[in-house]
Amino acid sequence: MSKPRISDTADVDPDVLIGDGCAIWHLAQVRSGAELGIECIIGRGAYIGPGVVLGDRCKVQNYALVYEPAKLGNGVFIGPAVVLTNDHYPRATNPDGSLKSGNDWDLVGVTIQEGASIGARAVCVAPITIGRWSMVAAGSTVTRDVPDFALVAGSPAKRIKWVGRAGVPLVDVGQHIFECPSTGARYLEDGERLTEIGSE
Repeated sequence: MSKPRISDTADVDPDVLIGDGCAIWHLAQVRSGAELGIECIIGRGAYIGPGVVLGDRCKVQNYALVYEPAKLGNGVFIGPAVVLTNDHYPRATNPDGSLKSGNDWDLVGVTIQEGASIGARAVCVAPITIGRWSMVAAGSTVTRDVPDFALVAGSPAKRIKWVGRAGVPLVDVGQHIFECPSTGARYLEDGERLTEIGSE
């Protein structure tokens, strides 16, 4: 596997852990203590906060803002200009008018599990968990946890369909069974939960 490629204009702190095969493009900033798995791509102007953890083969597109303490599983896609927040009640100053510092609030994070995709300009309001292989539509505002395989859209985002690992909306074939028209994989619906048939 190839060594990481880091643009001359990227700002990467010296203690960042960068896996083999990663690419960090122009004007991206990766802060102290962040960890990138193998073959991650960090797009132009993207921001990865201190201590943020990315799994293997994540893609963070141009100008996305991934604030600490976010955690991304393997194969997560973050679209252009996505924002992952980290503060319940953001203020520039304390009640006495003094400027807030990094020690003046309790950080809360967004956790995105394996294979999930966050569409362009979506905002994920911490603390939430985005489930495995789910998909957040472009421009959505996510304010609560997203189930595995759910396609959510809107502001606030709500589930509108189920999607499979291929990202294609699933087809209801009856008896709470959904099928992927792309791969033929089948899934079982149980209320607001979807599981792959044959998986534990």
